[in-house]
Amino acid sequence: MNDARIVEAVLFASDAPLSPGEIARADEVLDEDRVEAALAVLKTEYDDSGRAFELREVADGVQIMTRPEFASYLERFDTVPRSSRLSGPALEALAIVAYRQPIGRVELEYVRGVNSTGVIRTLLDRELIEAVGRGEGVGRPLLYGTTSRFMEHFGFPSMEHLPKPEELPVVLRERAPLEDAAGQPGGDGDDGGEEAPALDGEEAVAAVLAHAEGRSESVR
Repeated sequence: MNDARIVEAVLFASDAPLSPGEIARADEVLDEDRVEAALAVLKTEYDDSGRAFELREVADGVQIMTRPEFASYLERFDTVPRSSRLSGPALEALAIVAYRQPIGRVELEYVRGVNSTGVIRTLLDRELIEAVGRGEGVGRPLLYGTTSRFMEHFGFPSMEHLPKPEELPVVLRERAPLEDAAGQPGGDGDDGGEEAPALDGEEAVAAVLAHAEGRSESVR
């Protein structure tokens, strides 16, 4: 059996990105090098023939996805699966987690200036963030980071493909020491501390989605 056809069948049937190592499990004769060669053949084949779908690197794996320019046609069909959109507050919180991870709830709320318990629960339920450890403060608070589902949702090949720090709002790229409530300086503003910086929602969303525009609307 042709390597490219085996790889194509596996990717076509998968509802999540697969790494070359995972694809190689499909047959004893396959290894990562042969899978990589087959992927190169398929990519060239799809591109040269003008197919409506493409091979895309997503979340440290590869997936067959419809090209973004065809997304508007697919929106007319309820039978075509698509990712539900996140709300503005959820995107804002997710942007902060993505650039400042690992980050706890208190620090997230300090940056946003509002209670974030609800959006954290939403992002956890959507498997876009997860608990990655515990902080050193009182009560050892949970620290959150993004997941592979985050990269898959926005079409990022890896975390290195997020917009560079110099392209971001200052509040996202600079990790200032947290001085919050619980009796710490600056917590209530009485000691001359600065108020928690408000983060512009549109800027946060744009920062996260800058390299993903048009990608999140594509489907398998």
